[in-house]
Amino acid sequence: MPHVVTLNAGSSSIKFALFKLNGHEPEALALGLAEHLGAARHIRVKDGAGARSFEERWAAEGEDFHKDALDHVLAWRKTAFPAAQVVAAGHRVVHGGLRHETPTLIDDEVLAYLETLTPLAPLHEPHNLAGIRAARAAWPHVQQVACFDTSFHRAHPWVNDTFALPRAYFDEGVRRYGFHGLSYEYVTGKLREIAPHHAQGRVIVAHLGNGASMCAIRDGVSVASSMGFTALDGLPMGTRCGQLDPGVVLYMLQTKGMTPEQITDVLYKQSGLKGLSGLSADMRALEAAATPEARQAIEYFVFRIRREAGGLAAVLKGLDAFVFCGGIGENAWHVRERVLEGMEWIGIELDREANRANAQIISTPRSRVKLFIIPTNEEAMIARHTLDVISQIK
Repeated sequence: MPHVVTLNAGSSSIKFALFKLNGHEPEALALGLAEHLGAARHIRVKDGAGARSFEERWAAEGEDFHKDALDHVLAWRKTAFPAAQVVAAGHRVVHGGLRHETPTLIDDEVLAYLETLTPLAPLHEPHNLAGIRAARAAWPHVQQVACFDTSFHRAHPWVNDTFALPRAYFDEGVRRYGFHGLSYEYVTGKLREIAPHHAQGRVIVAHLGNGASMCAIRDGVSVASSMGFTALDGLPMGTRCGQLDPGVVLYMLQTKGMTPEQITDVLYKQSGLKGLSGLSADMRALEAAATPEARQAIEYFVFRIRREAGGLAAVLKGLDAFVFCGGIGENAWHVRERVLEGMEWIGIELDREANRANAQIISTPRSRVKLFIIPTNEEAMIARHTLDVISQIK
């Protein structure tokens, strides 16, 4: 029976999972996280039902975290699932650029092209590619497949993808790409199972977590996204600023005398909830804090979600369903309540008790717009795409 490993590599962590092919659908056998914690490294694994099944901590071995961590992941897999026939590794890659509209088999040429996209996703792309290199070294005989967060948004109308710059910039790839596509694709599929009638209509999905964005979807197809050329645009995030007047960047360059590297650090790592609160990028910490700054950070986060929702509803020419996913979207009932209160004008009526219970459906029976919480599963989406790609190899 074929098995697939999925990898989602960050700077100091790797999410990984092992799937087996069960009929036409991948079935999760284990889901894990490898982390770099100071001088130590750590793996935690849960089985397919969510129960903890393995844990290991060890001293850092060498500078290459990704290689070291994958060596330990491979050793765990051989011990826990010695009979698993791993035929492919699927990787989350944030940016696919102009060339990659669909998941693709990774070779040296593909990897070289993805390297050129690093400036467009500096928080993610370098680490995604480091995970790919480590996996190719650890499993040289296993097919490697890249699954892109930008793919889901490639059907956007031109007006939703362009900037009002000279057209040559658009032609060379300066355009709105949109991200979190693997999450949106999975959630759209689940909505089709839960409420097929609503899935065929006009849907806004809010992926709210440390990275946050929103997407307008019509009949299962993305037509607009809050994110743009990079994963910096749109909603404020844990440490990223979200929408910003480009004049602010010119001010930083010309008046403050900051270098591009300093500006990048401020916009990507010192802003968002962390920058506004002066406390934390974690919504749970902000909700527990009693400071005015923490309260204002949450207020701004909610305000931008509501403003984006209005714009996306206008793009869709109405709204049939609104879906929350991501760590904040799935768990922070207080944020959801504040986003949705006073939205009766667009047909939204929130069931507050269902919302506080994190129920799947959180709208009242009278609400014209159906409200859902659907936990996302990017790993399952990566596994499906990976199996599809390798099944086409002759």
